[in-house]
Amino acid sequence: MTKRIKNSITISLIIIFILSITTTAVCAGSIQDASLEAFIDDAMNSKLEKYNIPNATVSVVKDGEIVYRKGFGFADFEKNFPVNADTTSFRIGSTSKLITWTAVMQLVEDGKLDLNTDVNTYLDFRIQPQLIKSLKKTATEPITITHLMTHTSGFEDYPDMIFRLSADELLPLNEYIKSCLPSRIFPAGEVAAYSNYGTALAGYIVERVSGLPFSEYVEKNIFMPLNMNKSSFRQYPAPDLVAHIAKPYRFINGAYVEGNFEYILAEPAGSMCSTASDMAKFMIAHLNKGAYSGGQILKEETLTEMHKQHFTHHPALGGMTLGFMEGVFNTKRVLFHSGGTMLYSTGLYLLPEENTGIFISYSGGNNFLHSELFQEFMDYYYPAKAKIGGAPGEGSRERSKKFTGEYQMNRRSITTDEKINSIFGGGIINVNVDEEGYLLVTNVGETNKFIEIEPGVYQNLREGRTQDYFGPFHKIVFKTDPYGRTMLTTDGPMTYSKAPFYSTMSFTALAFIIILVIVASSLIYWVIIRILRMFKSKKTQNPRFTAVAQWIGICTGITVLTFYLGILFSGNIDPVYQLPKEAYISLEGKSLFDFIPTLVLIFGILQIAFTSIAWKKGLWGKIARIHHTIFTITVSGLIWVFNYWNLF
Repeated sequence: MTKRIKNSITISLIIIFILSITTTAVCAGSIQDASLEAFIDDAMNSKLEKYNIPNATVSVVKDGEIVYRKGFGFADFEKNFPVNADTTSFRIGSTSKLITWTAVMQLVEDGKLDLNTDVNTYLDFRIQPQLIKSLKKTATEPITITHLMTHTSGFEDYPDMIFRLSADELLPLNEYIKSCLPSRIFPAGEVAAYSNYGTALAGYIVERVSGLPFSEYVEKNIFMPLNMNKSSFRQYPAPDLVAHIAKPYRFINGAYVEGNFEYILAEPAGSMCSTASDMAKFMIAHLNKGAYSGGQILKEETLTEMHKQHFTHHPALGGMTLGFMEGVFNTKRVLFHSGGTMLYSTGLYLLPEENTGIFISYSGGNNFLHSELFQEFMDYYYPAKAKIGGAPGEGSRERSKKFTGEYQMNRRSITTDEKINSIFGGGIINVNVDEEGYLLVTNVGETNKFIEIEPGVYQNLREGRTQDYFGPFHKIVFKTDPYGRTMLTTDGPMTYSKAPFYSTMSFTALAFIIILVIVASSLIYWVIIRILRMFKSKKTQNPRFTAVAQWIGICTGITVLTFYLGILFSGNIDPVYQLPKEAYISLEGKSLFDFIPTLVLIFGILQIAFTSIAWKKGLWGKIARIHHTIFTITVSGLIWVFNYWNLF
């Protein structure tokens, strides 16, 4: 081999090596080239059109730089103000919690808070150790800051204590914390159940320990160091900030309808407004050792502690860091937090290994748009290499059968009349098994097929985005909750416990239908009988007793039908806010409708008495006695339903 050929080969190898390095660098850094703008512009414009989104904002950071920021649509249709990523702010809902948790970690870093100390140490009132329901485990662990940050405090949740449309109904943080203290329904540290109250409590602790109002503390210690001068937790923002908040709209019947300003009762849990540029600075600080442009909010070691996993129900699942939800998207570990008000939706996603973050916020649209965009972003820049597949193993179908049923979200109330929202307000996962042994899991209206990878652990066969508010929903693990029920666990701060048959949505709905049919037909029958007897005299045994019994039945029927009509009209979903009005309007005092269950109870007791007397004395005909018995059993069933769902 000649020297010239050797040199040529050497040069060629060097060129190939350089090209390989260059190619790798381009792939890793391609997020910073011109394709990023084209990709996000195209993706967002198509989604704005698809979902009729009136306004949105997006920012992307990479290696300590803001590599993309842009606004879409109009912040104000009437004035034709376009959204500006630097100056137009959006209400970011629960994504606000990340700022609250950052504030908590600052005080931990300063030695003023301890992650594992009973929170009562920092409060001016006491959270009692008792659970609302007795368990075999009578002694409960105290709630700590870590429990609050991982959503494992065990509090129940009150969905009607989140939003208001009037500033007059907004409570100061200290009043909200004390007047809205929820019951403890799980032992601390054992069950993940997302809690707005838990975050608000942490914000109150920040307020007490720092000596500053929460919003002022955040401004001084997070917003100012990061130059986030267009961000605020205040629900009475300065006039210049109010003028730049994107107005929320909902597309209804071919037109955009403007919504009112939303007041968040649990301020530290969701009242923040911010711009895409400001949130980009916050993302950079979390990816860059706590610093941005000379401002420092946390030390590197504090961030390391904050970003590592602190709770999960199983090693196969993403869980919770100190504040961030954790999941795996396209084999990449992602720290994220979504947020939603009645009118705005937001998502913030960090890829620590790639030093990359993306923030999306918008009003009036699909709650999953931000997760759709993020998944498309991941598929484009960090595509998944492994394909999911396989067939159920031997005995999989038999093992999986025991997991079938309806699972209800553990973020719920069990002590108030809001309990029934756990079935009619969403938060249900249905699990079935097909003939081949695949698990069919329906969540938020979408059915995914899961395969068993080990007993009790299942992998979703669907690649890419799934419909879930709290994580990628790529794996589920079945465990047992503290009450002995089968519990479905997945990524993030949410679990679902298997409902007994009598509390499932299908049983409850069927019971309501059967009750309605029997009561309505009986009412019609008795009314016709009473009318006929006005025109036709017919002797009956004990006519006065019979008449009183029928009139009690008629009154019972009218009361029950009034209850049904009340549900029909009060349960209407507002087209703008997408919730019943009771969810965002405080109802003072009790209405006549609130006394209906008590009236039904009184009439039910009378029905039992009259039916018992009729059978004992052999009154009426046998058919009439059977009819009254069926009616009485039906009313008694309704009373049981009222009692079970706390409607008395």
